[in-house]
Amino acid sequence: MNPNADVFNRDSVTHGGYLYTANTRISSRLATQRTIDTILETGCFAGRSVLDMGCGDGFYAIRFWDYGIPRAMIGVDAAHRAIQFVVGDVHRLPWPDNSFNLVLVQSLLHHDDNPVMIIREAFRLAPEILIHEPNGYNLGLKIIERLSRYHREHLEKSYYSLQLNRWIKESGGRVLYQRFAGFVPMFCPDWLARMMKAVEPLVERVPLLNGLGCAVVVLIAVREG
Repeated sequence: MNPNADVFNRDSVTHGGYLYTANTRISSRLATQRTIDTILETGCFAGRSVLDMGCGDGFYAIRFWDYGIPRAMIGVDAAHRAIQFVVGDVHRLPWPDNSFNLVLVQSLLHHDDNPVMIIREAFRLAPEILIHEPNGYNLGLKIIERLSRYHREHLEKSYYSLQLNRWIKESGGRVLYQRFAGFVPMFCPDWLARMMKAVEPLVERVPLLNGLGCAVVVLIAVREG
């Protein structure tokens, strides 16, 4: 099981959800909405059966159900107090091979000690996966991970997209789509959030700048063979 589940269970009991989805800070609202929009913009959900692997408190899953219009959607997470869907270990899930059209792996890999095992399990369950992760090339994010109390308590880290691509290949997959997005960091002051939001479209649009400055990376990969 995910050794980090306890801290998320505590968040759910204390805040009525995860800290970044349950609070009303402008930075959190802007960052979470950009994540929702970026994933929905891929158009991956419509008419398909989707497994949300590591769905947390269900905040994102509910919105993907409402706006992504999947045919069916199941959320699973190790933090049993966080969800009202299915509690399970994402390394070994109970469904047969190819039970879904798509597996969403959203901000899960950086919380786990064996991300390759998760990717392989995702590919077992579906021929296509969508991965969303913090952008490891973002220097500001690396600094936040060391200085922020929240990030330290939740063992937050980030991976380079090159590493994610390598894990996907090792798991028998091939990347079809990669995009860097978002610029507003969670839990930053309101004035900074507004300023960064204003320049976010430019940061996302400019090559190299987006790879170094954006907050997250989204990849879509298919199983080979």
